[in-house]
Amino acid sequence: MKPVELLGLTATPERTDGLSILEWFGGRIAAELRLWDAIDQYRLVPFVYYGIHDGLDLRDIPWKRGTGYDINALANLYTSSDVWVTQVIKEVLNRVDKPGSMKALGFCVSVQHAKFMAGKFNKAGITAEAVWGDTPDTERREALRKLKEGKIAILFSVDLFNEGVDVPTVDTLLLLRPTESATLFLQQLGRGLRKSSGKLFCTVLDFVGLHRREFRFDKRLSVILGGTRKFIQSQVESGFPYLPAGCHMELDAVANQIVIDSLISALPNRWNDKVKELRSLIAAGYDPAIEVFLDESGLDLTDIYQSKKSWSDLLEAAEADVVALGDHEEVLRRAIGRMLHIDDEERLDYYISLLKSEKMPDISQLPIREKRMTRMLVASLSDKILGKNDSLEKGVELLWQHPHVMSELQELFSYLRPRVDHIHQPLATHQNVPLQIHGKYTRIEILSAFGVGETAITRPWREGVLWVEGEKSDVCAFTLDKTEGNFSPTTRYRDYAISRELIHWESQSITTEKSATGQRCCNHVEKSTSIMLFARENTKERAFWFLGPASYVSHESERPMSITWKLDVPLPGDLYAIFAAAVA
Repeated sequence: MKPVELLGLTATPERTDGLSILEWFGGRIAAELRLWDAIDQYRLVPFVYYGIHDGLDLRDIPWKRGTGYDINALANLYTSSDVWVTQVIKEVLNRVDKPGSMKALGFCVSVQHAKFMAGKFNKAGITAEAVWGDTPDTERREALRKLKEGKIAILFSVDLFNEGVDVPTVDTLLLLRPTESATLFLQQLGRGLRKSSGKLFCTVLDFVGLHRREFRFDKRLSVILGGTRKFIQSQVESGFPYLPAGCHMELDAVANQIVIDSLISALPNRWNDKVKELRSLIAAGYDPAIEVFLDESGLDLTDIYQSKKSWSDLLEAAEADVVALGDHEEVLRRAIGRMLHIDDEERLDYYISLLKSEKMPDISQLPIREKRMTRMLVASLSDKILGKNDSLEKGVELLWQHPHVMSELQELFSYLRPRVDHIHQPLATHQNVPLQIHGKYTRIEILSAFGVGETAITRPWREGVLWVEGEKSDVCAFTLDKTEGNFSPTTRYRDYAISRELIHWESQSITTEKSATGQRCCNHVEKSTSIMLFARENTKERAFWFLGPASYVSHESERPMSITWKLDVPLPGDLYAIFAAAVA
């Protein structure tokens, strides 16, 4: 039997076994509410996270690739140190307001460890029990009942309460085992974020030791912070400025340095190390594919494409087979690194299909929307090769003369497609403009999407506002953080998010209310024109978030005009946090 409708709900769509659940649901997620948005919308409580150096050295604990630390060796280390458990208890007493009445879960590495912790906490006057896989169901339920009713303050467990347990009153979490799995970390964190009467936040105590080089802090931190390893490192170094509303994270000085050192040294960062890693995988019989290499090496996509390198360069250096090369191979390979930001499902699907064909598309027969998507790709890749008067047909021909570049692009887009981390909304008001609200686009892609020009490559665009006659739209692109030194006093406009729906934006310094731009801004509804907003965090970012259409609310002064816009689609919680922190 095949159901007409199949409803699936999960807090962790990313599975620990790496398998996709989307095949059961037509290959797509119909609706999502990520951690940031759930906290911002008060569906979950905020968290207060403390990363605490616990003094233990795990560097000599045996490690197995794929499974991590040896469980027995970890358990022996934890249960043999009275100094360690004394520190854990001390931190609970210092960090938790009323330890005796807290409702806490402690995640342990083994049965031996859980029993040990419960015994030590009871001796310290904090009522505790321990449960594990072999504990009878009646005893587990009784232990949870005691925790809910306040008869015990903490319940220690082993791989038992990571998922499938609903105890909204839990307000404290003790992470007493090294967990690098993002899914497992999210499951553990989720045990404490359920709303309950009188519960304002969840306290998370994460005990950090000296880890082996193989241990990956970035995996667990990505649950909260998102982004690449480089982005996560910048957040740790700057004190976690991007967090959901009401949340707080801090690492003590030693833990902070341990995490940073791990982020820097855990992976093969040098080019020769990456080549060596790929060679070893090929020698072991692995398929030399982007996804396989990243999964096995633990690297990010940006690690492949940094320093003007590409996946094809890495394959060649590792002496893997590559298909025939074209005349402009080097320039096009470097340009592939400009594609990493693409998070638009429609474009990714279209490009994958387009690049599979050995036959070049007939540009004259393409619908306007597909023609513009094709130009977004061609213009981004070939702007250093083609002239300003070369046709789009010539640009497509150039790409099809480089089959290995096409192969790499297809593989890259196939890798990006299942990793799109937001559900985007199409720009319904402009059917020919192939943009998704809250997707990311470069200036070249924005111009191509709005149909500015007809040639293969786009005109230069440096100003903040561009009037597009064909789409009756003012396209406004702005940078939030203007501290990089790339702005003069007359271009350091004050652009920021007032709320998830309201944006404060300043026009160019020459704009007056009576100017053509000023009139369109104030009277766009009456004039039947549109305001399209794009924003990026800083000048280091090539791509802008498309904030979508906006409506005029009010303005003050002129030269420049300070305008308040209301977005048709509110910012998601994580994006709003970035906007707020960028100008804090």
